[in-house]
Amino acid sequence: MTRYVRVRQVVDDRFVEFDFAIGDPALYVELVLPREAFTAFCHHNRVVMMSDEQARQVDADMSKWRYGDEES
Repeated sequence: MTRYVRVRQVVDDRFVEFDFAIGDPALYVELVLPREAFTAFCHHNRVVMMSDEQARQVDADMSKWRYGDEES
C-alpha cells in the first residue's frame, strides 16, 4: 500500500510536524520527529509526498467532518 506524508511545519529547523497515511491520505496520524529521523522514516517507509490536490481534498473532508457542510 502507498504511504503518504504531508509536511505541516518545520519547527526551529529541527523538528518536522507531519501527517502520515497508509493507503488513504484522508486517514492519517500526526507525528513529530527530529529532521534526521524524519528523513530516515520517509526513506524506510518509501513514502510518497502528498500532492497539493490530495492535501486540498483532505482539508475539504476534514472541514466537512468538523463543520458538517462543504465549503464552496
